[in-house]
Amino acid sequence: MPTATLTISSKNYSSWSLRGWLLMKLSGLPFEEITVDPDDATAREEILLLSPSIRVPCLTYGDFRIWDTLAIGEFLNEIAPDAKLLPADRLSRARCRSICGELHSGFNALRSALPMNLKGHFPKFKVWSKAQGDVARVAEIWRESIELHGGPYLFGDRISMADAMYAPVVTRFRTYDVALDPLCEDYCDRILAWPAMQEWLEAAKLEKDEIEELEVEF
Repeated sequence: MPTATLTISSKNYSSWSLRGWLLMKLSGLPFEEITVDPDDATAREEILLLSPSIRVPCLTYGDFRIWDTLAIGEFLNEIAPDAKLLPADRLSRARCRSICGELHSGFNALRSALPMNLKGHFPKFKVWSKAQGDVARVAEIWRESIELHGGPYLFGDRISMADAMYAPVVTRFRTYDVALDPLCEDYCDRILAWPAMQEWLEAAKLEKDEIEELEVEF
């Protein structure tokens, strides 16, 4: 099997790096981790949503590079089918791809208003109407998926690609004390208790670098 390397940026701030890393963990594929300095111009642009393309995380598999998170997930599902990153049922797979795609291309108000900051905590943070619309849509997706597939995760009793994709949103909701209904709160608890998430969160605490633009001021 070719060697695999995942290039990521800040564990505290980079939501896309977290998604790619969680997908790798889900796949069970052994991989080496390379971290790009957050001061790197390209990494900084992507974290601050200033770049039109997202090139981190990047999976290098042998001599082949895959730098889009959805593409990484689909590729891992093909080479590690036993990990079941996508649901077995065809219609469920289509729904999983739909909600992952909606996240991949949307929720811009949420991204801008509530940037990922795992070490931060901003109680009673004011979420304005545009971002609140994104919050409501995410909660709707979670409720529908859990009710349709029986929970406790979005597609049943095992973590899927969709859970990995929405995991950074869970952290945003907790960082900014976003109010949710009980079902969504329970879902957040389950994702945060995921051992892979716990590993990432502990590593994020050790980062010394801060990106001033992502530190909320009152």
